[in-house]
Amino acid sequence: MHQSILYTPSEDKIVQCQICQRRCKIAPGKTGFCRTRKNVNGQLYSLIYGKVSSKRVSPIEIKPLFHFFPGSKWLSLGSLGCNFRCPGCQNWEISHADVEKGLPFIEYVSPEKVVQLALQENCKGISWTYNEPTIWLEYTLDTAKIAKERGLLTNYVTNGYITPEALNLLGPYLDAYRVDLKGFSNHTYKKIAQVSDFKGILENIKSAKSNWDMHVELITNLTPGYNDNEDELHKMAHWIAHEMGPDTPWHVTRFVPHLKLSDLDYTPIPKLEQARQIGIDEGLRYVYLGNVPGHAAENTYCPRCGRLLIERRNYHILRYNLEGNECVFCNATIAGYFE
Repeated sequence: MHQSILYTPSEDKIVQCQICQRRCKIAPGKTGFCRTRKNVNGQLYSLIYGKVSSKRVSPIEIKPLFHFFPGSKWLSLGSLGCNFRCPGCQNWEISHADVEKGLPFIEYVSPEKVVQLALQENCKGISWTYNEPTIWLEYTLDTAKIAKERGLLTNYVTNGYITPEALNLLGPYLDAYRVDLKGFSNHTYKKIAQVSDFKGILENIKSAKSNWDMHVELITNLTPGYNDNEDELHKMAHWIAHEMGPDTPWHVTRFVPHLKLSDLDYTPIPKLEQARQIGIDEGLRYVYLGNVPGHAAENTYCPRCGRLLIERRNYHILRYNLEGNECVFCNATIAGYFE
């Protein structure tokens, strides 16, 4: 076990975790909502420091991040647990796992070894993904510090429900922040994630960009009957365009039935296309569709001349018409980071 770096002790030995916005109050011998942090005699410990359930080298497009060094390779790591309990989670085997019981395929990988592996594989950076990286704070922070010293970039694939205190610890060491924006109402967040107020997530998204200069991309997994309300999608797209800026990429992805939502249908493609058009109508320049290989909305187009800049199929780049950050056809500047 590894002692937590953000918690509030008390005289009665009940501690309050300060890692995510649930701010769980945990009695001795108990764990919080995420089941990864345990009160041991009045001190809070992480049960997952260095415990890796998933490890692979993958393209940045899988995150998805489309405007952050397209085509680059990243060492992607996941652990166990989550501070949400999404009923349709595609990685539920690890995110809903009982951490104290563990899983047979868990291995310990030190921060130093992670950086070494990323360099050996000629990766552009390290991505913490598969389960919620916020609850892996101590480990990801230690690894990110070493990664930055060795010239690697870093990325969180996150639900954004981190506390401002924890985000500020990560801020100097995190380059890209890819956030699941699961809906745009307290009702939707309550239904999907058992979260009663989602406004703190929005504040974190803004802080990542404005306070820490992170590259931010947002994703909404469009789930039938849960977060596909047209009015709510308009409000979400309007907020992205006006609070984060019209150049912020928004990925609208097709729901695939999993877990407790396995009885639902796949998101109809016309519904995805409607959501994309809503984003465009609200002023967003880069709105993508995901989980629909071969769809034209997987590609990046120049917002000035409309020509195809990056052609993609199932996370692979087929055509690339950029020179640095400029469209090769009209020299318009394309938002993001390109080589």
